[in-house]
Amino acid sequence: MLSDDIVITGRRAIARSYAKVNLTLDVLSRRADGYHDIKMIMQTVSLFDLLIIDRTDGGITLSTNLKYLPVNNKNIAYKAAELFYSLTSIRGGAKIIIHKNIPVAAGLAGGSGNCAAVLCALNMLYGCPLSDEELIRAGASLGADVAYCFTGGTQLAEGIGEILTPLPPAPKTHILLVKPPISVSTAAVYEQIDSAENMTRPDTDGMIRAIKSGSVKDVASKLCNVMESVTVKLHPVVGGIKKKMIMNGALGAVMSGSGPTVLGIFDDYAKAKKSADSFSMQFRDVYLTSIMN
Repeated sequence: MLSDDIVITGRRAIARSYAKVNLTLDVLSRRADGYHDIKMIMQTVSLFDLLIIDRTDGGITLSTNLKYLPVNNKNIAYKAAELFYSLTSIRGGAKIIIHKNIPVAAGLAGGSGNCAAVLCALNMLYGCPLSDEELIRAGASLGADVAYCFTGGTQLAEGIGEILTPLPPAPKTHILLVKPPISVSTAAVYEQIDSAENMTRPDTDGMIRAIKSGSVKDVASKLCNVMESVTVKLHPVVGGIKKKMIMNGALGAVMSGSGPTVLGIFDDYAKAKKSADSFSMQFRDVYLTSIMN
């Protein structure tokens, strides 16, 4: 639970919000509300952002180590603070400092994790006026991945991502993340998926069996993201990263979310480190992480 990683000291909360990756991702159909039903298995990894949230007497301020990020209500973490005070009718404010380590717009739920951390931290600072269920419902109203970020671990997500089913913990292993310096339009990817044919779809049930078996190789063999084929056509660099990871000894590799980050599963640290060093000569956003449960 996210609250386990939050330290309270007086009027201050110090929180970690972890990145997530998709071990599988399937897009099922477009809904009447314009969203898509999805079915995916999400997993927390050890890469995290660090947040410091101070309880103040009024007003909300936000700052980050990345100058290009918005620090007003265009930032989902700022919206989370606004929503908390709105739901609880508490008169107060918050000073939020976010040190970003998770790359932005990378398919790793960095913003969603920040949102969940702010909601959870403020709730703890004020003596938990909102129940866990109310917190999760509030988070889900701000973003589809936020509900998952409260609990993390290995979970099956359905609906638009808000229907969560906990799974047995995925086997511990090394995860290499590489994000090329490009932006992917999630809307454009969904649009092409609606008209695409003969796409490779994940075997979600097979992945669940692989997770239950505890075999890293079995999990790696079931990695699949239906969005990958669309994104690779738009951005061939994603496919190139995936191929290089396999050549470097990854047991399997797949794009996370709508991209552009690619994750590779390694069962050997030395191979994973050598691969990370190789990618670091070409890309800035390279992270050697591990499964978190």
